[in-house]
Amino acid sequence: MSDPHQPVFDLLEQELMHLRPGGAEVIDVHTHLGRDEDGMSLDPAGLAEMLDAAAAERAVVFPLHDPERDPAYSLPNDRVLEWARESGGRFIPFCRLDPQQSPAAEAERCLAAGARGIKLHPRAQAFSLDGLCEPIFSLAEQAGVPILIHAGRGLPLAFGPELVELAQRHPGAPLVMAHVGVADQGVLADGLRDHPSAVFDTSWMNMMDTMALFARVPAERIVFGSDPPYGRTFVGLYLVLRMLACLGVDTETRRAVVGGTVTRMVAGEPLAPTTAPRAPQQILLDAKLARLHANLMLVLGIMFTGTAERALDMLWLSQMACRDANPGAAGAALERIAPLLEHSQRFLEEHPDSPRQAGAPLVLAMAIAATEVPQTV
Repeated sequence: MSDPHQPVFDLLEQELMHLRPGGAEVIDVHTHLGRDEDGMSLDPAGLAEMLDAAAAERAVVFPLHDPERDPAYSLPNDRVLEWARESGGRFIPFCRLDPQQSPAAEAERCLAAGARGIKLHPRAQAFSLDGLCEPIFSLAEQAGVPILIHAGRGLPLAFGPELVELAQRHPGAPLVMAHVGVADQGVLADGLRDHPSAVFDTSWMNMMDTMALFARVPAERIVFGSDPPYGRTFVGLYLVLRMLACLGVDTETRRAVVGGTVTRMVAGEPLAPTTAPRAPQQILLDAKLARLHANLMLVLGIMFTGTAERALDMLWLSQMACRDANPGAAGAALERIAPLLEHSQRFLEEHPDSPRQAGAPLVLAMAIAATEVPQTV
């Protein structure tokens, strides 16, 4: 697998290595292997390549929404367990469960075969948490293994309160809420404030959502994730390291965010004590970079739902913003962002049938725009 965006990563690689805290083991807590019924797929070699591009040591892995998931995700789980064994410890396997198909029996089978945790996806499999997930949380609590649950788009209004109540009934079940908990970030952050081992992963593209999370949740309860094959480890790591630098987070805590906290969770160890949230409730933004960030969010939305032609039309506005004749303090950031947007433009022109695949450079550009101004609490 050769990543078409590698030239962009090459532009930012030196900065990524500079931002990486010394002595850190980087673990991507949110990655998939296998096939999804939406057409996406990722094999072990492809994931290893993504990890290598970011100099990440390990990854938590679990199945996609596999077309061969019936019954009980047994076949996809077996594949992931085998790939993890073949990885020499680089892949940390979680089993994926369907709460409507013998979840406890499948979890016990997989944990006995080497699984280190559980993945739940209530949107893809269309289940509610109430009642169905009680046995899963009970089993995880008894086994001392973490549950990673989709907490992104496409969930019902009851999701946040139900998850808070479920997690509070099982405080011994470590919990990872994916995608910075955007499904109901306020309810989840406030409701699980005192949970001993409930954390959020950073597998999300909007840095404003991530900034808001750091303003509500201690950094000791936030962990790095990138969501391959939908995301890339390099992109996700760059985003979280830019955020940590912007907030002036200390080296020890940065090491915990990018891997140390996940190491504790899969080892069944208590998490580090919490400190106050590191982001302020009100943030500072350069006006020119705030304008660019807003424009790029519009472009990204079109890439996901529209055509390459429409995306190129809106991208042009963002490119013009980078050509400001009087950039002021934003000048250095705009110079770094401009080649990322040019790369997206070329990709859209060369691959007009795949506009969504042009998004990675834009997400990197938005990260620069959102975190260029240091924030203080």
